[in-house]
Amino acid sequence: MIRMSNLSVSCKAVSSVIGILLMFALTVVSISAMMVYSVPAIDELKDNSKSQNVEQAFTILDSRMSKVALGESPLQTTSFSLMGGEVGVNGEYSDNSNIRIVIQNTTNSTPIVNCSLGTFEYTLDERKIAYEGGGVWSKYRENGGSVMVSPPEFHYNGETLTLPIMTINGSSSTSGEGEVNIAVTSDNRPFVLYPNTSISPSRTNPVTSDKVYIYIESEYYDAWANYAESMTYTNAEKDDVNKTAIIELDVVPPMGTTTLTNQIEIGAVNASKTLPIYDFYMNLEAAGSQGLNPSNYEIKAISGTKTLIYSLSKSGGNDQLEIEVTYKDKSVGSEYIEKWEGKDVFQVNNGESTVDFLNDSFMMKYAPPNKNGADPDFSWNFSGDTTELPDVVINSTNTSFSLNNLTQHYLKLLTKDGSVVFNINSPGNSDPVDYDTSSVTIDYDVKAGGITYLHVTQNELEMDIIN
Repeated sequence: MIRMSNLSVSCKAVSSVIGILLMFALTVVSISAMMVYSVPAIDELKDNSKSQNVEQAFTILDSRMSKVALGESPLQTTSFSLMGGEVGVNGEYSDNSNIRIVIQNTTNSTPIVNCSLGTFEYTLDERKIAYEGGGVWSKYRENGGSVMVSPPEFHYNGETLTLPIMTINGSSSTSGEGEVNIAVTSDNRPFVLYPNTSISPSRTNPVTSDKVYIYIESEYYDAWANYAESMTYTNAEKDDVNKTAIIELDVVPPMGTTTLTNQIEIGAVNASKTLPIYDFYMNLEAAGSQGLNPSNYEIKAISGTKTLIYSLSKSGGNDQLEIEVTYKDKSVGSEYIEKWEGKDVFQVNNGESTVDFLNDSFMMKYAPPNKNGADPDFSWNFSGDTTELPDVVINSTNTSFSLNNLTQHYLKLLTKDGSVVFNINSPGNSDPVDYDTSSVTIDYDVKAGGITYLHVTQNELEMDIIN
């Protein structure tokens, strides 16, 4: 007869043995899985560790090369561990790394810089890390994107661009597991490319062009573009076909009093100020004995969808000038037009007249065209893409706005996207103005981000790998 207590003990013993066997089996399976999947993971960790070490070494190299390039030391040597990779100096005759700077006016473009950058590059399998243009860059896979490890020598504060171009000279390479020394030397004589009137009389500060474009052709062009775009006062685009970063800088047009021409340029004004424009007036002198008697002397600027027109015409004979102000924005609607008529006139004396667009006592009357569906005062609101302060309601009975109010308001709107050019013409009859003796005076608070001063040097570096 079997006792129940002994049977219970036997069952427990069997259960324990089975549990131990199951745990052993699961452990074996887990170990096997780890053996199968851990090798690539470990290799990846090793590769990442190598890349981090190389990036740190390049950052140190970057600091030492800057000392050489900027004249603090004529020679710097850095030890570098290859760790199974390859390093190479691709000097100034390399075709895949260069920088061009172009100054653009309304009628032409003038290249002022065309320099090779050269690279010092480390390659390990599909990973590349490079020193180029004073910065360190990293790229994974041939068709992968690149990132910035440390910033290049490109300094722009919204007014002054300082750009020491680091040109690497040399051609050498090596690979393996050991350490090599990288020697960098310079004669400490940077060549001034801009300003430099010995190259061209136009290479002066302040810059007088409309735009400055910087083209950087590089394997790391996308990281260059991302870096430029991250800066407060620059715009950047990527030309993927030509592997080129395109950096655009607005130029602040010259201010002060100048001889009048058929074009008047005004830069982006500081819209955060209530009255950012300090001076904007024309001293007009007649071209002949007929005097200043235009039927429609038009001063017109277009910026994208926005248009601002000042129209001058004779009134009461040849001794008075009437003014009308018209503002349009097609993005709001084709019928949306704000139009103002002067309640006063500008006096003409002996064929001369001063037209002050900031005259605070020269009152204007709102006279919108009779257009169905048009908002009578679409641009007067809180600051936005199509509106600007003050936030007011305007109608034909409201005559409390001066010519100064209108000019301040509309130029804030018109220059939101940068500089504008007023074109002057006198349709329908001959131009009555003598431009050689007439003048225009402009002064305003500039919106941050317009380049005024440009300083570019080429700093040549001799680089060699010493095994």
